[in-house]
Amino acid sequence: MIRLEGVGFSYGDQSVLTDIDFTIASGELAGIIGPSGSGKTTLLRILLGELRPTIGRRTSDSSSEVVVGYVPQLDPSERSFPLTVEEMVLLGRSAFSRRRPWFDRSERAETRAILDRLGIGQLSQRRLDELSGGQFQRALIARALLSRPRLLLLDEPTSGIDLNTRQSVLKLIDELRTDGYAVVVTTHDLNWVAAHLPRIVCLNGRIVADGAPLDILNEDVVAATYGARMDVFVHNGRPVVVDPERMG
Repeated sequence: MIRLEGVGFSYGDQSVLTDIDFTIASGELAGIIGPSGSGKTTLLRILLGELRPTIGRRTSDSSSEVVVGYVPQLDPSERSFPLTVEEMVLLGRSAFSRRRPWFDRSERAETRAILDRLGIGQLSQRRLDELSGGQFQRALIARALLSRPRLLLLDEPTSGIDLNTRQSVLKLIDELRTDGYAVVVTTHDLNWVAAHLPRIVCLNGRIVADGAPLDILNEDVVAATYGARMDVFVHNGRPVVVDPERMG
């Protein structure tokens, strides 16, 4: 679907990404992990087409550009806007392409259908500041889906939400992949990715490893990604990363 070949990116003199080769295929689900400052969000913005690589190239598998939906990190300030859920989601169509300053009946019907699909149709007229963290996360995903993307990018979708909501978001992500979307997720939560996603990309300015969690997660890869030694065990066929200092 989208391919990055030899991609590098710099903000001025500061290099953020180097020699990135990455391909995401239709219907694929991948997680990008790495510490703060490792380039995860920059990589998403290049996949989105918002940033152009300093070096290398980004290509797609068709003559027309692949439509990409983007779900940013949860921002508490965004919930302060005096909008309803439906109004915020409709902004996804406004950002995508609009020739008129109002939304027609079909656009509103499509918005309601997406909200129903994500399990929050009953919240369409609720104000953003009345939503829980998980409900707001689903509203952000609905806004991205209104652009009718083939690829969905989620930046830290499990950050700032409780464990039950995290499981709900994970189930939703898997359902979206089943529906045919390609999904790329960034996260700090290494064990969450290792336990639930079929493919992970370990990133720290460059791609340290890329593959199935059980195949690539070992102590050397974790140390190269996070700059610290951690213990890696296999439990029930899944790798588990443990910080020995926290274990006492």
